[in-house]
Amino acid sequence: MPSTPYDAKGLMKSAIRDNNPVILFEHKRLRGTRGPVPEEEYTVPLGKADVKREGDDVTIVATAHMLQLSLEAGKKLLEEGISCEVVDIRTLLPLDEDTIISSVKKTSRLVIVQESPKAYGYGAEIAAIVAENALEYLDAPVKRVANLGTPVPATTILERAVMPGLDDIIKSVKEIT
Repeated sequence: MPSTPYDAKGLMKSAIRDNNPVILFEHKRLRGTRGPVPEEEYTVPLGKADVKREGDDVTIVATAHMLQLSLEAGKKLLEEGISCEVVDIRTLLPLDEDTIISSVKKTSRLVIVQESPKAYGYGAEIAAIVAENALEYLDAPVKRVANLGTPVPATTILERAVMPGLDDIIKSVKEIT
C-alpha cells in the first residue's frame, strides 16, 4: 500500500520479483501525486516500514492516503508543540512489527489511522501487537481513527463524511497527549 511515488515503483518491483502472491493496492487519491522517482533500478523491501517523520510525543501509524493526512497532521500539531512520529507501514503482510514497537517504546503513545472500518481491520491487529509486546510502554490508550463502518459513497461530499480526515487525526492525537 504505497503512499509515495517512490514507494509505488519500489514496492511494485518487489512484488513482481517475489515468488509469493502479492496484491498491490493503489489509492485513487494518490493518482497524480508527484514526488521523486529515480530512473535507475531499485526496490522497496516488502515487510519493511518507513518512518516518514521523526517525533517524540506520539506515534501515528498509517498507509496510502491516510499517511499523507497523518504527515499534514504532524506538521500542524508541531505548531502546537506536539511532536509526531509518523510511520508508513507500506505493507500489511508481512507487517514490520519491530518498527512499530520501537516507535511506541520511544513515544509511549499510538494513533492508528486507517481508511477501512475500525472493526476487524489492520488497525485492530496493530493495536493487539502493541498490547502484546509494548503495553508497559504506553502512557495512554491506543487510539484508532477509521471509517465510520459504512460503505464508501460514490459522491465526494458523502465520502468525506464517512472517511477519516485531518481534523479526526489531530483530535485523536490531542486526546492522548
